[in-house]
Amino acid sequence: MDDVKRINLWSGPRNVSTAVMYAFRERSDTSVVDEPLYAHYLCRAGVEHPALQDVIRSQDTDGESVVRTLLLGPAETPVRFFKHMAHHLIELDTSFLGQMENILLTRDPRQMLLSLINQVPNPTVEGTGLPMQVSMLDRILESGDSPIVIESKRLLLDPEGVLTTVCKRLGLDWDPAMLSWDEGPKPEDGVWAPHWYDNVHRSTGFAAYREKDEPVPAHLQPLLTECLPLFERLKEWAI
Repeated sequence: MDDVKRINLWSGPRNVSTAVMYAFRERSDTSVVDEPLYAHYLCRAGVEHPALQDVIRSQDTDGESVVRTLLLGPAETPVRFFKHMAHHLIELDTSFLGQMENILLTRDPRQMLLSLINQVPNPTVEGTGLPMQVSMLDRILESGDSPIVIESKRLLLDPEGVLTTVCKRLGLDWDPAMLSWDEGPKPEDGVWAPHWYDNVHRSTGFAAYREKDEPVPAHLQPLLTECLPLFERLKEWAI
């Protein structure tokens, strides 16, 4: 194995994950990749997502190949950052995770679901990524390692404090460039960006935290009940 530092961000949807990717993109030592397992996931999960066929045409649909040639493959920079949705990690040998750094990014489901239903009207607990994130958390703890968990509210309230700690935990020097970026799309964005990235494309840094005050719709209350204990489990370890 070479000395490239490979970092996976395992997020749920609507968790400011693209903003975190943009932050790492601003580092002079880092290149980023946007959701390389998305097409693999769509071909196996049987779900309807915006731009589904475009995503499948744009990426390698063989997850094992993605792991071998991209996640663990050659890198042009000392640090390689991969943004993932946690629920994309299905039907794969996950032993590769031990060769990479792994960050878990979570968000209060009372806030996340209100945003997610704009793109996915009938979400499932698996589609929130929370079950996979908790499984990964448990695996990290069982191995004796300390998990790196980011909770999106804390990140937005103190971007510099949280990201400084994340960099320290990863063995990276802090780079203030991570706090801002140019407005607009980025070359690394996936083809799905027009359907999901409107807000982050209008940003030049981490947005101020704003609480959504509307209630979760009644038909999603059973899903919220499933999500909350999973989120609280992750939040216990958040930076």
